[in-house]
Amino acid sequence: MKYDPQKHHRRSIRLKGYDYTQPGAYFITICTHQRMQVFGEIVDSKMILNDAGKIARDEWFKTAKLRPYVELYEDEFVVMPNHAHGIIWIVDEVGMRHPVGIRRRRIPTAESFGKPVKGSIPTIVRAYKSAVTYAVNAMQNMRGAALWQKNYYEHIIRNDRELNNVGWYIVNNPLNWQLDRDNLQNIRKLSPPEKVEEYVKDVREMVLKLKADS
Repeated sequence: MKYDPQKHHRRSIRLKGYDYTQPGAYFITICTHQRMQVFGEIVDSKMILNDAGKIARDEWFKTAKLRPYVELYEDEFVVMPNHAHGIIWIVDEVGMRHPVGIRRRRIPTAESFGKPVKGSIPTIVRAYKSAVTYAVNAMQNMRGAALWQKNYYEHIIRNDRELNNVGWYIVNNPLNWQLDRDNLQNIRKLSPPEKVEEYVKDVREMVLKLKADS
């Protein structure tokens, strides 16, 4: 598939001191608790969402409807059996989408556990995870059940090449499920990523493979 780049005291994995309210593009990966396959299954290299998966997808795009400073695109998001990948665009106050790599300078907004900062990536992701958990647990009559890992992975997209590669990776994720490290039965026999750098490396490797095979 072609990607169109235009169209308590828990340890934090965020960059210390970075302002996550700055305009730009952020590659987000959120995994389920113990990487349980709760959102559907891959059939013939396509993701077939179950009811929980449809909730996960719908809540993602509700984020942009609720927050005028967020832009989300259909070809920059995928729900997989046990995780979701997406790109969140933060735009400025007048709704301008900045080129990747260009940042508005401002006093850093510190985000700490239990002290959300309005408009920041951690706050956006936290609200998304909470909304999905509430709706899925209500549907399954399993109040309080863990759905997601406690944290998530995020990478600041620095340039157009990175944006294009991440986009390719996202839309082709179902095609590469058998190679996916989040698939505990992946044929590469690799363990799931523990750091965002491992996802970024996987993006590069998968994009090279996809282009070689195309």
